[in-house]
Amino acid sequence: MAIYAISDLHLSFKNPKPMNIFGDNWQNHEEKIKTDWESKVNNEDIVILPGDFSWAMSLEEAYLDFKYLNSLPGEKYLLKGNHDYWWTTLKKMQQFLEDNNFFTIHFINNNSFLCENCIIAGTRGWQLNEQENDEKIFKRELARLELSIQSGIKNYGEEKEIFIFMHYPPITKTAISNNSELKFVDIMKKYNVKRCLYGHLHSYAHSYAVEGEFSGIQFNLISADYLNFKLLRIK
Repeated sequence: MAIYAISDLHLSFKNPKPMNIFGDNWQNHEEKIKTDWESKVNNEDIVILPGDFSWAMSLEEAYLDFKYLNSLPGEKYLLKGNHDYWWTTLKKMQQFLEDNNFFTIHFINNNSFLCENCIIAGTRGWQLNEQENDEKIFKRELARLELSIQSGIKNYGEEKEIFIFMHYPPITKTAISNNSELKFVDIMKKYNVKRCLYGHLHSYAHSYAVEGEFSGIQFNLISADYLNFKLLRIK
């Protein structure tokens, strides 16, 4: 069994949304991802997708996007991104999967999974701005990250390696240079996390990404365009 990851598929099969605002390399990106995916992934493998899976506004509108994903080999684990407006309650999403026989798809939502003897945990994350509402969301996402990690330790044991997935970057070069508080990183350090993978950044924003080790944690940006639409094997 192998574990792969890729973020920000930005699918829109029902109502196509051009992605070339982020560069010409997004042309036919769905086919690029599929070709690479099928060349690497076996049915017993796992693929983590931390956010911005579909542009759809509802689960029904996202049907073709889920059908595309379900048709690909492996078990898939989805995390919410800032553009996943179709995301609703876990109960409704699981019922949608069941009703449509999408049995290879799972949701990371205040929970965790054991994959290849590793705990898979995470949350969407957030960018803290000046508005009070942003601060509330930021604190909620901090709590959700800790809940996800704690559920993994409770269910699978504290000796397991923990892989954290987030949509928003928990750290950027700008935050480091400004000596900003890195509260998501602090939570990871509290639980001895050694690996974190995140998405959200596209085009010129790739330059803000932290790649490599910081504070004892290995960080990797896995946005689809950053990976040239190829899955990254992480274990």
